[in-house]
Amino acid sequence: MGVIAKQSIRGTIVTYLGIAVGIVTTFFVLTRFLTAEEIGLARVLVDAAVLFSGLAQLGTGNSIIRFYPYFREKSSEEDHGFFFWALVVPFFGFLLFTTLYWACHVPLSAWFGDKSPLFVNYYYFVLPIAFFLLYQSIFENTCNVLMHIVVPRAVRELIIRLGLLVIYLLYAFRVLSLDGMVIGLCANYAIAALINLCYFFSLQKIKLRPDWNFLRANKPLVRRYLIYTGFLVVSALTSTLAPTLSSFFVTAKMGLDSTGIFAIATYMAVMVSVPCRSVAAIAAPQLSRAIKEQNNTECATLIQQVTNNLLLIGGFILLAIWFNIDLIFHILPNGGTFATARNVVLILGISQLVVATFTICLTALNYSRYYAFSLLLSLILTISAIVLNNYLVPLYGMEGAAWSNLLSYGTYFLLIYITVRLSFRFRLLNRRWLYTLLLLVALVVLNMLWQRYLPITNIWIDSILRSVVLLGFGALIAYVAKLSPEINALLRPLRI
Repeated sequence: MGVIAKQSIRGTIVTYLGIAVGIVTTFFVLTRFLTAEEIGLARVLVDAAVLFSGLAQLGTGNSIIRFYPYFREKSSEEDHGFFFWALVVPFFGFLLFTTLYWACHVPLSAWFGDKSPLFVNYYYFVLPIAFFLLYQSIFENTCNVLMHIVVPRAVRELIIRLGLLVIYLLYAFRVLSLDGMVIGLCANYAIAALINLCYFFSLQKIKLRPDWNFLRANKPLVRRYLIYTGFLVVSALTSTLAPTLSSFFVTAKMGLDSTGIFAIATYMAVMVSVPCRSVAAIAAPQLSRAIKEQNNTECATLIQQVTNNLLLIGGFILLAIWFNIDLIFHILPNGGTFATARNVVLILGISQLVVATFTICLTALNYSRYYAFSLLLSLILTISAIVLNNYLVPLYGMEGAAWSNLLSYGTYFLLIYITVRLSFRFRLLNRRWLYTLLLLVALVVLNMLWQRYLPITNIWIDSILRSVVLLGFGALIAYVAKLSPEINALLRPLRI
């Protein structure tokens, strides 16, 4: 975990700097200067672009990480033109899905038009945002396999958010019109893609000429690459759709006002899975190499460490948010409007904790010879998400969307865990994981008892005191019980 720990810590620090900017943007600029409908418009445009770019990758993102070790010579930096394919394949994917998006304009406009006509007005602005998101992601993945995640992480988590802050402030003070704000969104993601492009080419001498001799000499490898990538194309149609379904259903069934409120709740909940992004980015290439070398001991150790650490860190972040949820809405400008999503934050937060903890299991499945099973599981995820959202959103509104998210992802990752456990035949979770879960549950119970039997009328004192005492007590137990040897090792030099 040495390289993983160092790169993950740096990536996480950058990510939380970005979160600090995001907190200012989301909680003190958007909620103060933009209407819920305008927040919802920005959210659904980006969600649609994320979905579009995920499909247009044609599986290239995972293929880069899985197959780069097969193309790269260990004794040199020769990669036989691997990155040529990494850049060209997504471009054809973008052209394909642009055609489909254009063809779907009428039915999608009819679906969104009743409750969210503003989105229909900006329907085609999804395309440029999607294109720049696509190549920002591709260049980030190429940097990941070269074991350099910090700069791409800074671009994704910090630079983009700083750009968004500037755009929203310009709109707030009427320097930009609504059209200008949407164009600014496009320009912001274009700058991010350009920075990643320049950084990628600065890392080493990149050859963009395909090595046809290597391909002819390794036809079985080429065949495996094509089959795997083709499989991921089909899988992406389902797995990429699921994360954005709730937002789309809220937009279509309830309107952009509700989408804006749901977006604020989602932003709070997503903080739970932030550490997962850095850990997964650096752990995925390590896991891919271990699976290639059939080193089950290293695979098991890596998965156990990642699942345990992410449950511990993500769980404490979720508790910190929940213990202070009333204070957060009290501080927010127009907080009364967004406080209707109080329970939505908790439900989505638990969902994000599940995703953060078990994403490494999905990674292991995708990089193994059993990857075909993930297609079936992705189908189950998407079908369950569609059915649950279609049923629960009209009945329970935003809470229905949140429950749909939790239930579909809970089922999905449970099935992934079972599949990986049976396929690899080694333990994915250890006792520390169970003890960590019990500690988190105990802290939730203690918080409930405190609020019931030791109520404090001052919301500031109540929230801060409960958080400091309970989370401090929990952190002390985690350290003494050595629930995470890796975190203990990092903290040990700080002891006086």
